[in-house]
Amino acid sequence: MQPHIIPGNPPIEVILRHSTRARRISLRVSRLDGRVTLTLPKGVREAEALDFARQKQDWLRHQIARQPDQVQVGIGVELPFEGRPLLVTHGAGRKVDIAQGELRVPGSVDRTAARLQGWLKEMARDRLTAASDRYAARLGKSYSRITMRDTRSRWGSCSSAGALMYSWRLILAPATVLEYVAAHEVAHLKEMNHSSAFWGTVDDIHGPCMEQRKWLRDNSEFLHRYRFGD
Repeated sequence: MQPHIIPGNPPIEVILRHSTRARRISLRVSRLDGRVTLTLPKGVREAEALDFARQKQDWLRHQIARQPDQVQVGIGVELPFEGRPLLVTHGAGRKVDIAQGELRVPGSVDRTAARLQGWLKEMARDRLTAASDRYAARLGKSYSRITMRDTRSRWGSCSSAGALMYSWRLILAPATVLEYVAAHEVAHLKEMNHSSAFWGTVDDIHGPCMEQRKWLRDNSEFLHRYRFGD
């Protein structure tokens, strides 16, 4: 859907979302990328909703200004890997390599971001598959498959068919946070809810997780600030 533009300094892109479940007009500014979503209940005209958004434009600009700056990944940029900041540099050979606090990316400089993104996805799959296997074994359950995505609203999910999905950006977070998310989703193989029984299952296979949950609440938007040209 083509976004609507509220003119001003800066102009604001607003994405309209129709919902049969919403009871009132609402505005949401994503903490992950600053995207503005205007939700319309059934029967509300777009003109009325956009007028509501225009009345809130000062608040919207304030919220958008609080978002972390976007970072285009390339040579000379500092990028976290498993929570550790590394300097992206041009490397020799055929594979991405970590050495002396650097992420060394071989090949054409123009392809640095794409090459690095592919490598990060591969590392995320390796780490998350190993963690999922370990927690599933502790639980005595099995999952059907694992997929990697670049999700904005959640770090992982577990379907009723036992399919696990994770955001590959978890590889940017500390390893303990990635481990917690894997345990969280694997626990859903037993409890498809967030009841006390579910959290008890997470504790059984992972241990205490309040520190990791707090880290995600406090830092999620920073993991999404890195752009790879996509």
